[in-house]
Amino acid sequence: MHFLSPDLEQYIEAHSEAEPALLAALSRETHLKVLRPRMITGHYQGRVLSLLSRLVHPLHILEIGTYTGYSALCLAEGLQSGGSLHTIDVNPELRAIQQKYFQKSDYADQITSHLGEALDVIPGLKQTFDLAFIDADKAEYPDYFEAVYPKMNKGGMILLDNVLWSGKVVEPLDVKDKPTHILLSLNKKLQQDPRVRTVVLPVRDGLTVCTVL
Repeated sequence: MHFLSPDLEQYIEAHSEAEPALLAALSRETHLKVLRPRMITGHYQGRVLSLLSRLVHPLHILEIGTYTGYSALCLAEGLQSGGSLHTIDVNPELRAIQQKYFQKSDYADQITSHLGEALDVIPGLKQTFDLAFIDADKAEYPDYFEAVYPKMNKGGMILLDNVLWSGKVVEPLDVKDKPTHILLSLNKKLQQDPRVRTVVLPVRDGLTVCTVL
């Protein structure tokens, strides 16, 4: 579902910060070589992630769902000097393209990639985090959130992508549609969760921003 007309989307991109050349190259290669390229964060949402990261100015970032590395590179733009970004993905076939662009970036020494299930990896991380981005298996979103929360510093920010799920959250519900059921429940829970302050932004497919109280 397009929440805005293509003309408005084009206007918004044109009047936002330009897409860095490295990220434009990563986007092109993703669309040429990788299955389901629509999963890439892309120019506009990438600039939103970059801006939020710069506002938080995190020492440590956690990302669940690397895909080809576009969002990680956007988030890394706000890192403090000496900071780190840990990104987790289950797909070994994407590792080559991730590492190619991580190594070309200014953040090569700050990004650590983990291959495996996020719920297995997170408990073993020694850092606490100022910023987290959840963008992986929607069925696992509630468990991801609960795994991430104890690792967050007070005042930190947790971001969750695709929370509007192509508009399905406001459409007649198919009883067999498990991801939509889960997102509906999670969206309601986060709005009422006393541990966080929550707002849903209509950015692309919906971006929830939670600040840790």
